[in-house]
Amino acid sequence: MNNYRFEDLKVGQEEFFTVTVTEEMMNMFLDLSGDTNPLHNDPDFAKEQGYNDKVVYGLLTTSFISKLVGVLLPGKNCLLQGIDINYSRPVYVGDILIVKGVVDELHESVKRAEIKVVIINQDEQKVVKGKVEVGFLNYQ
Repeated sequence: MNNYRFEDLKVGQEEFFTVTVTEEMMNMFLDLSGDTNPLHNDPDFAKEQGYNDKVVYGLLTTSFISKLVGVLLPGKNCLLQGIDINYSRPVYVGDILIVKGVVDELHESVKRAEIKVVIINQDEQKVVKGKVEVGFLNYQ
């Protein structure tokens, strides 16, 4: 886990990690959210709608951004304060995703960082892009 303080960050600084979306993740998200929409749970229904298979929950995909900011950039000392996300392509079980963040702006007066985020699949296609705002906890 990274431990960046506001003072440690620089515009252009980046971090990333890779994750493979699993059926177990889908089942856990279903249990937590109660979202029984057949687009996410019925491959035949999803295919009838023009998708390759059942579509991974958008918020499951977005949840990886929590790890990005809470563990890597900036890590331990931050609190996610805002998120603006756009979904460009569907994600499917088995997809390998690269979750990347780049420090875009630093606001010294309020100790807040804006981080551009992008999630790219194994075919190098953007599936999510957006921006998050993080504040910083009091630290010693």
